[in-house]
Amino acid sequence: MSEDYVVPHNDCYRIAGTRVALDSIVYAFLDGDSAEAIQQSFPVLTLEQVYGAIAYYLAHRNEVDAHLRIEEADFEENRQLAREQNPQLYQRLTEARRRKLAPRS
Repeated sequence: MSEDYVVPHNDCYRIAGTRVALDSIVYAFLDGDSAEAIQQSFPVLTLEQVYGAIAYYLAHRNEVDAHLRIEEADFEENRQLAREQNPQLYQRLTEARRRKLAPRS
């Protein structure tokens, strides 16, 4: 019998029985994390679920990669919109980051 490790949920994929998005597992996998390291990052998942999610990704790579590209484009669009709607906030954040990274004398 085949186990369903990944299920569609609204406009994303989730690890069955959890709120963990497949995206999180895939990004960790693509960054070179082992299944064991991924499982440690998501203790709600079993090692079997992590391997199942990776197997699902490898079997549906084109579909999942297309989904990830759409999600990344949507994130970038929302990020740009937030910058346009809150320019003073982002200016303060940029200045704070610059101060933090500036060498201290």
